[in-house]
Amino acid sequence: MSQIIPAILTDDPKALESMVRQAETFANWMQLDIMDGKFVPSKSITHEDISEISTTLGWEAHLMVNEPEKYLADFKKAGAKKVVFHYEATRQPREVILQARKLELKVGIAINPDTPVSDILSLANDLDSVLFLSVYPGFYGKEFIPEVLDKFTEFRTTFPYIETGIDGGIKESNIARIARCGVDCIYVGSAIFLQENPAESYNRLLKLAG
Repeated sequence: MSQIIPAILTDDPKALESMVRQAETFANWMQLDIMDGKFVPSKSITHEDISEISTTLGWEAHLMVNEPEKYLADFKKAGAKKVVFHYEATRQPREVILQARKLELKVGIAINPDTPVSDILSLANDLDSVLFLSVYPGFYGKEFIPEVLDKFTEFRTTFPYIETGIDGGIKESNIARIARCGVDCIYVGSAIFLQENPAESYNRLLKLAG
């Protein structure tokens, strides 16, 4: 059964705290989306904002930033258990992985919809997870790109034991199809947090994915 992981994307520290408190009522893990205004056009909350919030939830940082290696230590201090960085954001992905390991962080790599799976195969055995972006990153509410499921299947055939995730454009109308592919973690943002009752929305998605 796929896990449904709430993904928080905001540039407002007050909204961040509100969304974290909501997630605490229905989840045990969350993803915080971090954007630098360079790798993606939007900017988000920072590690300083996250450090101000005490939470019972474990969380990972999805680093949509250039030079992700410069962010690792700060997010470790802020309480992240895992970092997920973009293959496209660094010329030295293996060095980012090594630095994360030295900080005792779990580490995953994310790839954009137009990045071939073949680009990351040599890194796979050094990773805890691979995250397939099913939208071009940076905003809530973009349309799901179904061809990404083919990339997921291609990777899963070669590396069935590595945790996989899909992130972007996931909602009630398509989550069952995604879950049937066998993805481990489905990351959902607007279909939870932009709804009238986030907890009810989360539980409906969970049932549909089951």
